[in-house]
Amino acid sequence: MKPGTINPESLNIVRDKIHNSCKKVGRSVHEIQIVAVTKTFGVKAIHSALDLGILCIGENKVQEIEQKIPIIQKTYNPEIHFIGHLQSNKVRKVLQLVDVVETVDTIKLAKRINNISEELNKITEVYLQINTASDSAKFGFQKSEIIEAASQISQFNNLIISGIMTIPFQSNDINLLKSTFNATREIRDEINSSINSNCKNLSMGMSSDFEMAIECGATHIRLGTILFGKRGYN
Repeated sequence: MKPGTINPESLNIVRDKIHNSCKKVGRSVHEIQIVAVTKTFGVKAIHSALDLGILCIGENKVQEIEQKIPIIQKTYNPEIHFIGHLQSNKVRKVLQLVDVVETVDTIKLAKRINNISEELNKITEVYLQINTASDSAKFGFQKSEIIEAASQISQFNNLIISGIMTIPFQSNDINLLKSTFNATREIRDEINSSINSNCKNLSMGMSSDFEMAIECGATHIRLGTILFGKRGYN
């Protein structure tokens, strides 16, 4: 894993962009949480984020969580979000190391998380992943099924649906991106008002599109490259 670290100047630029996006739509910067995405980077990357006041860390792979998070927890107490696709056979490992699972994309997975949470005597905070743009390359509930899924999952005793998340198309079409983000916010609003009042968070927006995501209502923006630089993939 690359030992990328955050340049304070880069973070200042990001914070300025967050401020400007919030000002544009009358929001407070205090409504926005940066999730520092540290996949493929080492422990130094997480240290650099925490030292600069980013207290929420996002990881995509179970193997990396197992390697890095126990080391971090000896010094810090960050909020750890799992933001990758979660396989059922990895649920137990993940629940022992993270605070939030952002990628609950089926009722079957939610039930598995609920059952293991009960065994571990814990309540697990989850976001429901929505495939808002109906992108065949991405996971997530379809728009046509998310309301019923949220209703069913809300009945599970050891889960709290505290938000939803989406990953949009990789596209330069600003109108398509804005439409996807707005539609996702509207789904969050419907779930929050009619199904589950705990569902307040909205995780959407990454390094290339977080400004628009904020303008469309994001509460959590998942930033990697813009903070740590380019990453190498296996």
